[in-house]
Amino acid sequence: MTEILVRTARKNEAKSLADLLFRCQWFTYGELFTNAYIERLIEKYYNVERVKQEVTTTDKKWHGYIVAEKEGQLLGVIGGGMKQETDGEIYVFYVAPEARGKGIGSRLLNFYTKIQKHTYGADRQWVSVAKGNIYGIPFYEAKGFIFEREEVSYGATEADEDISLVYSRRI
Repeated sequence: MTEILVRTARKNEAKSLADLLFRCQWFTYGELFTNAYIERLIEKYYNVERVKQEVTTTDKKWHGYIVAEKEGQLLGVIGGGMKQETDGEIYVFYVAPEARGKGIGSRLLNFYTKIQKHTYGADRQWVSVAKGNIYGIPFYEAKGFIFEREEVSYGATEADEDISLVYSRRI
């Protein structure tokens, strides 16, 4: 059996990564939001050119994409950056629908948390998860994230009805 490898994404994986993000958006939000809204999010944030640029960028504000891979297939992705001096944030985090429940999300989160803590000095980690996200909310709560507040999601308007639940935890 081949091991799952957690590592930094590579530039030549931008198309595969964009495809994974596309599939995960529909799987996660297909019942929560309108098709038009999901398509707008994908077009803006997960198009191949943007993903390619973000794969090659690594700094304090954006740590690049970290992926879980098995036999050349991308099974999960996490990414984010520092929102303040000691506050890290997860901006994107998905596991392929067919790979859920196999510990991939936990491995990605642990790997990413070590980067934020040891490379960037984070002692708190933040995440915004869509209200009604039946996959993300229980996962984050099981990992020690505590609900802080509700707010309109990043990039959304009140008309989109996309409300985020903001969570944080000490790391």
